[in-house]
Amino acid sequence: METPQLSVADGRNVIKRYLPNVPHTPGVYQYFDAQGNVLYVGKAKNLKNRVGSYVNIAGLTTRIQVMIAQIATIEIITTRSEAEALLLEANLVKKFSPRYNILLKDDKSFPYILFSGDHAYPRLSKHRGAKTRKGKYFGPFVSAGAVNETITLLQKAFLIRTCNDTFFKNRTRPCMLYQIKRCSAPCVNKISAEDYKQLSDQAEAFLSGKSRQIQETLVLEMQELSLKMHYEKARIVRDRIKALTHVQQGNGMSSAAVGDADVIALARDGAQACIQLFSFRGGRNYGNKTWFPTQTSQHTDSEIIQVFIGQVYQTQPAPPLILTSVMLEEATLLEEALKLNSDFKVEIVHPLRGEKRELMEQAMRNAREGLVRHMSMNATQRVVLEGIKELFGLEDIPSRIEVYDNSHISGTNAVGAMIVAGTDGFIKNEYRKFNIKNAATIPGDDYGMMREVFTRRFGKLAQKNDGEEAEEADESKIPDLVMIDGGAGQLSVATQVFEELGITNICYVAIAKGPDRNAGREQFFMPGKAPFQLPENDRVLHALQRMRDEAHRFAIGAHRDKRSKALHTSELDAIPSIGPGRKKALLQHFGSARGVSAASMEDLGKVEGISKTMAKLIWQYFHGEAG
Repeated sequence: METPQLSVADGRNVIKRYLPNVPHTPGVYQYFDAQGNVLYVGKAKNLKNRVGSYVNIAGLTTRIQVMIAQIATIEIITTRSEAEALLLEANLVKKFSPRYNILLKDDKSFPYILFSGDHAYPRLSKHRGAKTRKGKYFGPFVSAGAVNETITLLQKAFLIRTCNDTFFKNRTRPCMLYQIKRCSAPCVNKISAEDYKQLSDQAEAFLSGKSRQIQETLVLEMQELSLKMHYEKARIVRDRIKALTHVQQGNGMSSAAVGDADVIALARDGAQACIQLFSFRGGRNYGNKTWFPTQTSQHTDSEIIQVFIGQVYQTQPAPPLILTSVMLEEATLLEEALKLNSDFKVEIVHPLRGEKRELMEQAMRNAREGLVRHMSMNATQRVVLEGIKELFGLEDIPSRIEVYDNSHISGTNAVGAMIVAGTDGFIKNEYRKFNIKNAATIPGDDYGMMREVFTRRFGKLAQKNDGEEAEEADESKIPDLVMIDGGAGQLSVATQVFEELGITNICYVAIAKGPDRNAGREQFFMPGKAPFQLPENDRVLHALQRMRDEAHRFAIGAHRDKRSKALHTSELDAIPSIGPGRKKALLQHFGSARGVSAASMEDLGKVEGISKTMAKLIWQYFHGEAG
């Protein structure tokens, strides 16, 4: 089936055909190609005027003309105001990732610190997502690293527990955190409920911006203890003061002048752009994060930051003040849109002098340094990708490489894992794990696991049969190269699955560890070729090893998470008189709840802590009362 030739004139005619029915109201317009993929999402104060402007081809860039040539249909959504249109535009861009919009590659929600409010001894933890658990949330922090560092420092300063409630409930002696003075061990009554509440109240007050008051209180407490010659207690308070001082010093960018604010700085070099966001809450630096938006070459600095603000605050609450490195053309509109999602006024300012300007200059310096590092890494990455292209005979430099691995212990808690690498390195928001759930897959059968993973991953890709096209997958999600951790057997499984699915346009290869699993002696297997090796110091080999190792790391992590969850939550929880100790003993002995269900009463009775009466109770739960 031949692909029809596209022309700018045809796309222009599509726009003209839709234009009479486009209203003179605020709203959002979407351009679609012939396959139904979203090409572009835009917002307008006057939809008819904005969509009509695309008819004047001479005034448009070459890139936009190429987009127009692909337009097959147009969809219009009206809104009550331009501010609502801006919010809807950002939401649709995030949902569909249109090819011709400015895109942010990382749309993860920002983490918070949570003080649980449903336990007598509040727990300190990192939290992402919906705020469904009762408690107090502090943040957002723009990076997980900033959260982890703050939690560690708060542990030192306030000795608040971080363990989960199940762990807390089953302790009989203090854990290591108590020994290294990062927890007060309320689990085993090393501290009274009243004293623990005082610590947690101080920690909450500190996170609320009352750090100076807390520190002054601790200094007075230390002096009082010293006067009473309670030197050991005074030393503990002194260590807490030191920890608080360290938190307040941060990384040199804390500032009481901004209170709650985000600082957004943009650095550019040709088609490359880097955005740095520094988050301040209560005048303290809550961390920074870097973005490298794509499709920016045809846009001004103001437009890039405006799109960034529209997208990033779709899932994150905006602070009362946003400082930007350039004056924004649509600042008033953005303020109105952000206010719709907040209970307060949001102000967007381009600082010109004073302490706010100093903060901006520091953020700009970080943005420029980040861009230089990114461009340097991209240059190195491009050389590596060129080598991968030549090695595996690809038509072009691969923009999406998928690497697969499995992890299990004797077939239990089996997980398949996929990691993704591209021109900018690892694309972590594209990683995926596959819980092995096909009953026909024999536990411990690596080939069967790989077959299930590949069937599920590639089963929805477009196939062409007798000139008719099935529903097409997102082309950006189709890999240029698939790499499997394994040898000839794993390669054979991939070949079988691809043949069954009619997939012929994907290059795939298996990478097996060398003799004695020595790094550098890996063998590569490809369909129709003899196995081959690369020199031990080859740059391409090192890159492929890193990808393989990242897949292995991700697979093991997914397996451990599943195993840990199984130890705490399983079908055994429903059996009367089976507590955490007995459940753990059963799962360790039989490997899984399914193994327990298949065991005889005699085998159940051999488990430590399981009496004959308990063994009968467990057997009857799974097999009824007949036994």
